[in-house]
This record gives sequence, C-alpha cells and structure tokens, in this order.
Amino acid sequence: MSATCFHCNEPLGTSKLTAIVGDRDEPVCCAGCRAVAELIAGAGFSQYYAVRSQAPSRPEAALLQADTWSAFENPAVAATITQRTGDTDAVTLGIDGLRCAACAWLIDKVVGALDGVQEVSTNLATGRVHVRWRNSRLSLAEVMRAIARAGYRPFPPGDLSIAEHQQSERRSSLRHLAVAAFGMMQVMMFAVASYSAELNGEIIDPELLSFFSLVSMLVATPVMFYTGMPILSGAVRSVRLRTISMDVPVASALVLAYGASVYSTLTGRLGDLYFDSVTMFIFFVTLGRFVQMSVRHRTTGITDALARQMPSVAHRIRDGVAESIPAASLALGDIVLVKRGEIVPADGALIDDEASVDESLLTGESLAVRRMRGAVITGGSLNVGHPFSMRLTAAPSQSVVAHIVALLERAQGQRPVISAAADRASRRFLIAVIVSAVATAAGWMIVDSSQAFGATLAVLVVACPCAFAIAMPAATSAGIAALARKGVLVSNPAALEALAAVDRAVVDKTGTLTHGRLRIARTHVAPGVDRIWCQTMAAALESSSEHPIAKAFRLESSDLPATNNVRVHAGLGIEGIVHGTQYRLGTRKFISLPIDVLPDPQPASTVVLLADEHRILAQFELQDELRSTAPACVNSLGNHGIATAILSGDRLSAVEAVGDSCGISERHAACSPEEKLERLRALQSQGHRVLAVGDGVNDAPLLGAADVSVAMGRGTALAHSSADMILMNEDLRALPAAIDFTRRVRRIVRQNLFWAAAYNFGSLPLAAFGLVPPWVAALGMSLSSILVIANATRLLPKRSAAERSRFSSSRGSSLPAQAYGS
Repeated sequence: MSATCFHCNEPLGTSKLTAIVGDRDEPVCCAGCRAVAELIAGAGFSQYYAVRSQAPSRPEAALLQADTWSAFENPAVAATITQRTGDTDAVTLGIDGLRCAACAWLIDKVVGALDGVQEVSTNLATGRVHVRWRNSRLSLAEVMRAIARAGYRPFPPGDLSIAEHQQSERRSSLRHLAVAAFGMMQVMMFAVASYSAELNGEIIDPELLSFFSLVSMLVATPVMFYTGMPILSGAVRSVRLRTISMDVPVASALVLAYGASVYSTLTGRLGDLYFDSVTMFIFFVTLGRFVQMSVRHRTTGITDALARQMPSVAHRIRDGVAESIPAASLALGDIVLVKRGEIVPADGALIDDEASVDESLLTGESLAVRRMRGAVITGGSLNVGHPFSMRLTAAPSQSVVAHIVALLERAQGQRPVISAAADRASRRFLIAVIVSAVATAAGWMIVDSSQAFGATLAVLVVACPCAFAIAMPAATSAGIAALARKGVLVSNPAALEALAAVDRAVVDKTGTLTHGRLRIARTHVAPGVDRIWCQTMAAALESSSEHPIAKAFRLESSDLPATNNVRVHAGLGIEGIVHGTQYRLGTRKFISLPIDVLPDPQPASTVVLLADEHRILAQFELQDELRSTAPACVNSLGNHGIATAILSGDRLSAVEAVGDSCGISERHAACSPEEKLERLRALQSQGHRVLAVGDGVNDAPLLGAADVSVAMGRGTALAHSSADMILMNEDLRALPAAIDFTRRVRRIVRQNLFWAAAYNFGSLPLAAFGLVPPWVAALGMSLSSILVIANATRLLPKRSAAERSRFSSSRGSSLPAQAYGS
C-alpha cells in the first residue's frame, strides 16, 4: 500500500482511512481527502487523478461544511458580488488551491454538472472561475459549496484573500528561485575549475575531480527535484494527455542530462557531466516564469483595486437620521450621506446644491470636479468637499464600478485570436524540435558518437519555443494594464489588435461628441394646451428611460402620473398610456403627424415632439454642449489617416452644427439603429476597418458590429456590454492616444515574435552541428524568454506615489492624501 495519500500526496501517518474510487480502495490521510476523492470518483471525474500535474492541498474540514457558505444564501449578500441579467446570475470567484490545468478541468466539470449552470470557465492564469446560472434553479451558496466539495476554497473578487494568494504564490516562487540560484552558483564554482584547467591544459587530480562531481550531484539533486518539479510534472501530464507542451522537451533535456551525469559520477566514468547545465537551465526557466508571474499580478491588479476600493459601510438616512449599515444592504432609491474623505458607495443623484468629488479611480483625473444638484455621482468617487446627500440610482452590485469590474474580469478570461494562433504554431514547432533532436542524435551517432549526447541536449534546450509562446500574451496583458491606467478599459483583448489597424471612425453625436447633458431651451405648445402639463407628461414617459434625452425631462418632483405599456423605440422615441390616453414622445418620423401651428426650431436644437393619438401637443427644443475635446480628437484622428463620420438619430440641422464645429464633413442624420448598422456594413464591405464610438441603447447594434468599438464611461450598461473598450474619463483625445498606444503594442508584439522566431530558427542548426554546448543553450533559451517579457513590460507605466496610495487602500479603509488637501 502507498505511504502517501491518494488525493493530496501527503504522508498517511497513522491513518487507516480509505476512499472508494471505482472498484478500488485507495489510502487517504484524513476524512476531508476521503470525502473529496469519493466525490470526484462518484461524479465520474476520476480522470482528474491521471492528468493532474500537482496534488492539491489537503482540504480543510471547514470547506466540507454546508454552513460555511450559508451566508451567501442571503440575496442581499449574494447581490454584492453577482451580476444579474434577467433570470441569470453571474459571478467571478477567486480560487485558492488552483495548481494546474487538471484542477481547472475538475472545477469546470463539477460546477458544470450543477442543475441550472449555463457557463463555467476556470482561468488558471488568473486563478479565477467565472460561472453563469439560472437564479431560479441555483444559488451562489450552492455554487461555492460545489467548488469547496471538490477541495478548493472559493472567495469573492476583490477580497483581501486575492492579495494573500498572490503573496503566497510569490513567496513560493521565490523559494524555488532561491534554491535554484544557490545550487547553480555552487555547481558553477566546481564547473569553472574544471573548465579553467581544460583551457589551460592542466590536469586535475582524479580524486579531486571525483569529489567535485559528487558534491555537484548532491547540490544539483534538490534543484532538480524541488525547483524543477513543476517542469517534470507538467511534462508527465502532457504525455498522459497525449499532447506536447513546452515542458516536454525541457524535461526531456533535464532528465537526460541529470541521468547521464549521475551515471558518470557513480560509475567513475567522468567526462560527460552536465550538472552545471541542469542547474543553470532550471534557474533561468524558473526566473522567466517568476517574471511572467509578476507581470500577471500587475495586469490583474487594476481589477482587484477597483473592487477593493468600494466601501464596506455606508450611512443611510431614514426619517432624517443617518444610520451606518453594510454598503451591500443599500438598495435603489435609498438616500445616503457621504462624509468628507469617504468613498461614494454606489451611483446616485446629488440632492444637495453642490458637491466636490475626486473621480480619479475611474477617470484618471486627479483634480476634484464640482457637481451640482441632480447630477449623477459615480460610485467609487472620493468626497473631497463638504458632506452631501444623494439618492441612489443603482444598487452597489449594479453600479458603474461593479459593471466595469465584471467586464475586466471577462477580458482577463479571454485570449486574443493571434495568441491562440501563436500557441498552435508553438505546438507544431515543438513537434519539429523533437524530430530534430532525434535526427541530430542519429546523425552524430553515424559521424561521431561522442558528440551525439551533447548536441541532442543542446537541440532540446535551445529550440524550446518558450519565448515564442509568451511573446503575444505578455505584450497583450501589459497593454491592457497600461490602457486601464490611462482611463481606457479593455473588455475584449482582441481590440488591441483591431484598434491599431482602423482606418475609419463613425461616432454618435449626443453623449459622444456632445456632453449629453441636454436641457430644454424652448417649449412651444399647441393652442389651448398647458405648458407644465406637457412637461409633466414628457417626464412621466421618460422616467424609465436611460437615454440622455430623458434626463432633460426629469422633474425634481417625484409625483408623476403612472405610465402603462411603456415601449421604447430605439433611436426614435418612447410611447405609453397615461390616464387612459396613448402618448408618444420622440422624433418627427416617430410621431408622423402633420405640424401646422408650431414654429420652426433653432438650427442647432434637438427637437422632441409630444403627441396624443390625434395631434401634436408640444415641441421641445433641447440644446447640448459640444465637448471641448471633440475637435482636437477629430483632427488627431485625421492626422492618423482615419476619416470620421457622424451617425446620429438627431435632425440634420443639429448634426450639421456639430459637424461644422468638429470639422467632420461626412454626416448622416435621422438614422435609426438599423440605418446606422447598414452604413457601418457598407464601409466594411469596401474593405475599411471601422472604429465605432457611442454611448446609448440605440448605439449597441453599431458597437457590436464594428471592427472595434468604444463606449463612453457614463454610457448605458447595454452600450458597455456591446463595446470592446470603455472610455472612462470621456476625454475624446484619449482615442487617438489609445490608437497610438495599440500601434506601439503591435510593434512590441512584432518585435517579440521576430526575436523569438529568429532565435529559435537561428539557434537550432547551430546546436544540431554541435557549435552550442548545453549550458550555453540553457542560458540562451532562458534569456530569450526573459528578453521577451522585459520588452513587454516597457508598456507598463510606472505608478505615481498618489496612485500607489490610492490603489493600496482596502475596502476604502485608507484614503489618499487628496482627501485632506486644501
């Protein structure tokens, strides 16, 4: 019987417990391992034990207790970390104990088998699992219990456990690196003595040389089987799965070099010793993976920082009294008090006359901005002025920050097409490496058998395409993190490639080229119709709409008549029944009634008509303010060779006024969402790569069909979910800057791929002809990987002291210095 646990590989000790796995009784060390092993086997997932490359940690007893996760049965608690869309909920959880691809496979299988689960995806690189399920069949607590029963601990995103997990991973990597570094230095001391003697024509005493070899073996052994274990176990897993990964040629070279060196040392046939090559190879591979891990931690840090920044406590006002409650308990419509130096807990409309807030968390702009009564303040903003009250327009789980975190987590779980293509190419190259190694060995056995072993080792090592495989993801991950620091959040990694190649841009007018803060400049009513009554009817119809036009009609009074059968016609208007009468509010095309008595509107105004079933009752002329950065953005896009066109649902005179101000000659007015889509596809059919920019519900089809799309930060949730990028600071000059940056990312990617390909294809024949010794091959392969990663990190910006202070805060517990500024 094995002396180690079947599940966790820990020593059995005095345990006599066994787990029933299929038709066998397997020894386990504790009741937790028995429960998990029998769960995995009983669910039909016994293949996990055949494909895993590393044993999981021993499951804690608490993981197996249902009560551990009962708190997440509470809908209010679950709502703090889940995203609800209709009858489905979605969550992204961190996973503690996720060690290898087999662990990710097991979690996918166990959670995917639950009734109601629609999607499950475990990302080994980020240590997270994304699950979407029908909320009528399943709860968050049941999802977390299933993960726990499989032997892994789930925890909410933004939880401090993520930072603790990353620290643990970093400490473990440093231990492995320290062992490899110490071993390499000690072995190299003895190897240098031998090389120096050989170069100088001197002869070392055989007994001393034997001693050097024995000590080198003793030092190299822990490096081989401690630091090198992830490489060896990864190769074994790949062989079991009948695939070829990067670990296969590396492990093959290590096993051959170490085995031959041990044989030579123990038999006294000194001559072919590769302990120096083994330790050096393992050290540099480990160093490359450590650098890659560090870059990954930096690229995922923005998501965790956003989640942790939200406060855990809020001050809700009930009956004129402020009470401190968990922020997760807040609901739509609650009135909250935000004190000086506190973080706004959720999106809301300002009740007081004015407020001063720092929105740098989302926009990157560190200067405080002034907000007036009725303005929406985004959750995550910092109050740097006097205390103010606000009415929540969204629950914390539905706030802009929560929505953006969900989009970023989705982006971290996706991979660009070119990255997948690079992986496929590297796998094909790996097969070529194995074939080349066999051919090299056969060729040298014919020509000079004494050179066969060293040349074969060099081929296996020098041609390993590690640098080629990480060239694209390293640059992409660094690019996403850098853009996030600049206020451009990437929700689709493929957008980095697409944005660099665009040659046309189509933009919406209201809320994109203009601020979208429309106001009613003039109101004209039909004879015998009351002006206030018309405004009240319009406000009642628009009360459930998210369109920027709707905000112009919202009244301070909450005493609005009830509306029934409300229907929104995207890009046209809205209709509903008030007091038994059908009313319509929208464009002239939507109203489709003759206009006889109302005057002609001002050229730059946006016209909205109110009508009942028989006649037009009122004409509202709305005016908007052009974004000051819009002309500079259009001019800069032109300098990049990108022509811009306006696609707007507004009337022609208003579109022409904005087009004249921005210098845009191509303008299309009164466009429905379908017409916008048709014009976009016409450009694409001509071979153009099109960038679309918008903010509203009517822009969602356009954003979804464009080659790359950008939504404004304060746009609708539907626009955000359809877009590839989100412009959080709403400074349109960030668009050409982002294009410049993505073109820089493309150059870095090309440099990485060129270097990796040139190194692999150039060094392979040199190694095959015996011109590269194994230790040089190990050094070259490892340094090429480090060079690729270092080149990619040039894309990462350096954090300022203010940024480090702000993003190190946890759950709003520490505040940046600006909170106490003058």
